[in-house]
Amino acid sequence: MSSPRVLTVEPLTREAFAPFGDVISTVGADSFPINNGRTQRFHALGTVQLLGEGAEGIFSIFRGQPLEPLEISLMERHPLGSQAFVPLNGTAFYAVVAAPGDFDESAVRAFYVPGDQGISYHAGTWHAPLLPVTADADYLIVDRRGAGNNCDEVTLNQPLVLRSDSL
Repeated sequence: MSSPRVLTVEPLTREAFAPFGDVISTVGADSFPINNGRTQRFHALGTVQLLGEGAEGIFSIFRGQPLEPLEISLMERHPLGSQAFVPLNGTAFYAVVAAPGDFDESAVRAFYVPGDQGISYHAGTWHAPLLPVTADADYLIVDRRGAGNNCDEVTLNQPLVLRSDSL
């Protein structure tokens, strides 16, 4: 394997992340009052995609550990459903992504996801496995269960290291 390629981490915005999925955040989101005005509902922050016969949406909790050293050599995708990650204990993470379709190693992008935001990868979006920045980071996961192979993996020809000096 060749030496790592440096990938600059980008700030997370709805517009920049749109080709890969949804940003789950109240910032800039549509909302309206419910429960006699006691609760503000931030409505439809993302969608759940479930493809294939017998598919159902499930909730899980992942407890992640940082990758040390932070060198990414594997990407995966879930062709039959979306997959959302919402921090439960305020822990930030990196979302390293590439567009759905044939994997293009030269088009991988990296985003910094603050601990008060979540993301949902669209079905088929290539992404690195969970990359929390601190230990014992808990995330609520919303994804698909059902028949069919819903995880494809690819090993990178050149590992990636992240540079986040612009954040």
